[in-house]
This record gives sequence, structure tokens and C-alpha cells, in this order.
Amino acid sequence: MAVPKKRKSKAKKRSRRAQHDKAPMPTLGWCDNCGEPKQPHRVCLSCGTYRGRQLLLVRNY
Repeated sequence: MAVPKKRKSKAKKRSRRAQHDKAPMPTLGWCDNCGEPKQPHRVCLSCGTYRGRQLLLVRNY
């Protein structure tokens, strides 16, 4: 089993762990029906369609 020869400093350890809490930006695609941006594999919130089927009733106030 590999064992480190030298102890890591607090600054080195904390700078490495600083990236753990950062969440990536969600990717966006375009709705095939209305052209609005939406997340992939999700229902379009502006028109309510998913893969060509109407799943939500969207009211425009």
C-alpha cells in the first residue's frame, strides 16, 4: 500500500479540497417544439412537451 513520505501542509490540503463543493453549471439544450432553452431529459417548462408528447398543461397568463 502506498504511504506518503511527507505530510501535506494545511494550505495544500485546503486548496485541493476547495474544488469539492463547486457544482458544474447545468447543460442546456433547446426545445424541439418551441425553441426555448431547457435542461436535457426534462419537460420543457415553457410549452410542456417532452420527446414530442404534451405532458404538462401550460397556462400563459
